[in-house]
Amino acid sequence: MQMARSVIKTVRSTNEEEIHEMMALWPSIVHDITESISLNIPDVTLWMKKVLQYNVPNGKKVRSLALIYAYKSLASDDQLTEDNVRLVRILAWCIELLQAYLLIIDDIQDRSLFRRGQPCWYRHNDIGLIAINDGLMLEQAMFYIIRKHFNTKECYINILETFQDVIYKTLMGQCLDLLSSNFDKKPNVDFFTLDRYNSIVEYKTSYYTFILPVTAAIHLVGIKDPEMFRQTKLILLDMGRLFQAQDDYLACYGDYEAFGKDNTDIQEGKCTWLVVTALDRATSEQRKILRECYGFSDPEKVRRVKQLFIDMNLPNIYLTYEEQTYNLLIGRIRQMSCELLRNLFLDLLEEIYHRKS
Repeated sequence: MQMARSVIKTVRSTNEEEIHEMMALWPSIVHDITESISLNIPDVTLWMKKVLQYNVPNGKKVRSLALIYAYKSLASDDQLTEDNVRLVRILAWCIELLQAYLLIIDDIQDRSLFRRGQPCWYRHNDIGLIAINDGLMLEQAMFYIIRKHFNTKECYINILETFQDVIYKTLMGQCLDLLSSNFDKKPNVDFFTLDRYNSIVEYKTSYYTFILPVTAAIHLVGIKDPEMFRQTKLILLDMGRLFQAQDDYLACYGDYEAFGKDNTDIQEGKCTWLVVTALDRATSEQRKILRECYGFSDPEKVRRVKQLFIDMNLPNIYLTYEEQTYNLLIGRIRQMSCELLRNLFLDLLEEIYHRKS
């Protein structure tokens, strides 16, 4: 455990340095994007600056930092040039643009109130549904940056296709998530099975949170070995499941100041780790309460669901689940044949273990 704490301290220190370096590059990213907008429409340029500044630079940068850390772990000494590392940080900002695009749309669909400790973009100054177009502009700005900085690189097509494929899969995961909550109607909680939950997590979370940054790093260093890609996908899909279960738990029981967003999972009837685990263990009476109360905005019904989770000891069950999943992943990672990936994944796992935000 002492070694684990040492690894976490080292990674977090590196993260702080990288965030500083990324933020130093941010004005250049804004300049590139706004410069691409026609000079004949200055109103759009001004608006885009507002969209970028409000939505992009202030996240935790979990995914972009994973890309940078993965690249530095996998690259050879002669690849770790100042120019190459700068390009990796530019691609990291592309991941942040992707994240902002997805969150803007997700907040509208979930009718969330707060994100990163401030009103969701669609609620900021009553912006409303123009935020949908803003999200789409961020997506296209991301592709513009990739094209501008990588189109002469050997890895360009692989990077482009990786981003496109992950976005497609993430949108499919979002679709399954929305279908499961039954579009503002009363959800049928009997459909909330572990298989359905795992499918939502795989497509909505695992691909863009873990597979995207690590796969992009593998392409950037020029690795072609199909076995490395196969092992990467298998481990990171499971790491994504742990990450989403943590999100589901923290949304309900975490510190709002640390988590930075309001929890509407119960009101929206989301298929989360908490409700799936509750249904798997529920008595007929407890299942009846969930059928009657889950997926409603009535504060009393929300309170009854939260109390049921407490009565079923879900917080402690979650802590056991997190510990067991962590240990299983440690064992699987240590059995990997590729030492570079093994060390990288152990560090990534330690970074999310027992996270609070």
